[in-house]
This record gives sequence, structure tokens and C-alpha cells, in this order.
Amino acid sequence: MVGLGNPGPKYDKTRHNYGFMVIDELLRRYRVQPTAGSFSALIAQVASSGDKVLLVKPMTFMNASGSAVGPLARYYKVEPENILVVVDDLDLPLGHMRMRPKGSSGGHNGLKSIIAALGTEDFPRLRLGIGSPGDRNEVINYVLAPFPKVDVPIVQQVVVRAADAVEEWLVHGVDHVMSRFNKAVEMPK
Repeated sequence: MVGLGNPGPKYDKTRHNYGFMVIDELLRRYRVQPTAGSFSALIAQVASSGDKVLLVKPMTFMNASGSAVGPLARYYKVEPENILVVVDDLDLPLGHMRMRPKGSSGGHNGLKSIIAALGTEDFPRLRLGIGSPGDRNEVINYVLAPFPKVDVPIVQQVVVRAADAVEEWLVHGVDHVMSRFNKAVEMPK
């Protein structure tokens, strides 16, 4: 399980760090702390339904995520279909999430890097909507900006719901998660 983001406190609450936020929620749930290893990533090992699961935050910056994910996959002998990547998505509105069993990068540089490192697009991904700035020239500033305060409650709900989806993926697989979680997150009343 890999959450994408950029390392360092400067990026903590940015849109591009949505994947890291989900990993942080899972780390909290499992009551573990990640450690730095020789794979340019923070890694924690947990057990789920008797299986060993790695929670990974690449420390390579977004555009080079594959340089951490590829070596980890080879070392631990994890097949691509067993590597779930959680990533922000400009093409989905804020509050929406979408699980897919495989697919293209959709223009996301972190996914492009992982596809290149694994040599395949055939790995599941959970895309978390961040909306679009409207102007493609503003994309970099947009994804590297923190979520506005007005959006924080929905972001928190999505992080919890995405962590739920990850846990269900571990037990029930992609199809179950797609049917149950591919929709907008509803705010509590």
C-alpha cells in the first residue's frame, strides 16, 4: 500500500499529499510508526487478515515515486496487482474517490514514475479528487498549495473513507471497493 506525496513539512497539508494523509490515518489506526529504510521511503509493516502489509510513503518527491516503489516491490517480491497506490486526482471533484484495478497515469507524474518502475499499468489505484484550478498553467501552484480551510472538513472525511476503502481492499479486493466506495463522500449532518 503506497500513498503518494512530497516529503517535508512544507508539503504536509497540500493537495499533492493526499496519499500521505491516508497512510498517516492507517498508521494511526494500526498504532505503528514508519521507519526509514534503504528504499528512499518511510515504511511500516502491519498484519491484515494474517497477511503482511507494507504501508509506504516514498521520500523521493512525487515525480520520482517509482524509484522507491520499484525496488521495494522487487525486494519484497510483491506483484503489481498487490500494490495499491493512493493518489490525488485533478480530474475528480473534491470529495470524490475512485478505485480502479489498473489504468494509465492520467497525466499524474507520480503514477507515470511508478508505471515506468514496475513496467506495467496493471496495479490498483485509489484516486482522491482535489478538483481543478481551471487554468492548466496553475496546476503546479494548485497541487502544491494547502487545502483551503473551508475544504478541510471534507478532506478529513475523505481521508477516513479512503483508509476504510484500503482496509476493505485488503480483505475483499478491488471489485468490492469499487462498488462500495466509488462515489462522493457525504458530510455528516
